[in-house]
Amino acid sequence: MKKLKKNNIKAIDFFCGGGGMSCGMQQAGIEVLAGIDYEPACKDTYEENIKGAQFIQADVFELQASQLQEKLNLKQDDDNLLLIGCSPCQFWSIINTDKSKSKKSKNLLVEFERFVKYFNPGYVVVENVPGVLRKKEESGLQAFIEWLEGNGFAVNFKVHNTNDYGVPQNRKRFTLLANRIGSKSIFPEKVGESKLTVRDVIGISNGFKEIEAGHKDKTDFMHSVSNISELTERRLKKISKDGGNRLDFKDDPDLQLKCFVGKDNSFKDTFGRLWWDRPAPTITTKFFSVSNGRFVHPEENRALSLREGATLQSFPLDYIFHGKSHAKIARLIGNAVPPEYAKRIGKSIINNHMNAI
Repeated sequence: MKKLKKNNIKAIDFFCGGGGMSCGMQQAGIEVLAGIDYEPACKDTYEENIKGAQFIQADVFELQASQLQEKLNLKQDDDNLLLIGCSPCQFWSIINTDKSKSKKSKNLLVEFERFVKYFNPGYVVVENVPGVLRKKEESGLQAFIEWLEGNGFAVNFKVHNTNDYGVPQNRKRFTLLANRIGSKSIFPEKVGESKLTVRDVIGISNGFKEIEAGHKDKTDFMHSVSNISELTERRLKKISKDGGNRLDFKDDPDLQLKCFVGKDNSFKDTFGRLWWDRPAPTITTKFFSVSNGRFVHPEENRALSLREGATLQSFPLDYIFHGKSHAKIARLIGNAVPPEYAKRIGKSIINNHMNAI
């Protein structure tokens, strides 16, 4: 195969959410044609930031590949087409939660596969929780990989920590990259030894002024933070700076949480502060709450602000989020693929496309 030498890649981002993957792909230099998501709450944020792309609100279980083909004027067997599937993953998460509400999501990978088979694109990206790999028979992953390999795709799949790829948080994600352009498997490039920490991206020196719990930032910067009770504030004042946790107030009967009496080794990250010189923990949809993980600011007596959570997810500082509540915006941020990680995936695809033999 001759070298293509030109980047004409265009992408469709299934389950696009607020646009983390699309943002990174655009940063890499890939044209994003559309983002598809069932949730209308994603629309304003996606369209505000992913310029030139359509937002298609659709249920992937009902959407037909031929409909998408006509709507976006797509071709089958297009070497320049990239299909991305970052489906909601609660069902396959290792977190011990009620799976009944997320049961429908367990078949989303199979539905995405339907589009891949129809279009036979040059490239495929799948990003999900590590649990989808541990249960690859049940999730449909094994059958999907076998189909890809049987139809001329070079497939690389692995669980990556996004901190190895320029994101200032420890976030382990399953990622599959498949290509039928060239014979070599492709993979994103790591950053090397110099990995980002919390200190590198937030704090006063990075433009995040000191604020108190309950602060509302009415600008697009959204350095807004949830309010806390007087009792919670007293607890936070007891927690040592830079990495302390709830054990710092466990011996105070007025502050100790009854559910943790005699359970010092359980859920120690609850009410925990981030460390300045370590990556953040995984930014979840509950990063705005001090009681849902290690989400307390390293020094200030409050949870992370919306912008701090977005920055630890590697969103650009000028990325604008829309939502009807603090919690709904946090959900968009926490559910997103970190854009910097997506950018490195995109660059690896472009590099392969321009040098495939």
